[in-house]
Amino acid sequence: MTQTLKEQYIKEIRPSLVKELGLKSIEAAPKLVKITINSSSADFKSDKEFLEKTKGWITTIAGQVPTETKSRKSIAAFNLRQGDVVGLKVTLRGTRMYDFFQKLVTIVLPRLKDFQGVSRHTFDQNGNYTLGFSEQIVFPEIEYDKIGRVQGFEITVSTSARDKVLSEKLLTHLGMPFTKES
Repeated sequence: MTQTLKEQYIKEIRPSLVKELGLKSIEAAPKLVKITINSSSADFKSDKEFLEKTKGWITTIAGQVPTETKSRKSIAAFNLRQGDVVGLKVTLRGTRMYDFFQKLVTIVLPRLKDFQGVSRHTFDQNGNYTLGFSEQIVFPEIEYDKIGRVQGFEITVSTSARDKVLSEKLLTHLGMPFTKES
């Protein structure tokens, strides 16, 4: 039986990170905290069918139903009213998070056209990593006929690392295919 990424992290990756980083406790090792998938569109407020189709494909790739994000205030220039649906988001934690990350790294990213690795420059100051996708059809479970139209979305991987150096080491150990440094 193959080992899941979560088991591999606990048994192999975390101890090697403790040794490599010179940490005193195994609990001080950086770890994944959550993965957030979100998508937004101005058409959500007027096209309810498009909103439902977007909910459907996000549910398919995440294995969890997304929540609606609503505007907090009205903005007349954007024809936006307070309470209008402007986006959808899913937060994955625990085993589902590790399973999604493993699928992302081993199946989805290698399927991208002319894939050379992901950029090392999209970490924020807190060690969180964000990937943007221009189309959802890179996921193998998405059927092109059922999505309505191609839409972009964003995946944010949040870690317990204090900075981007520790976060990059964690994600490298977990198998994230970063571009080669030149």
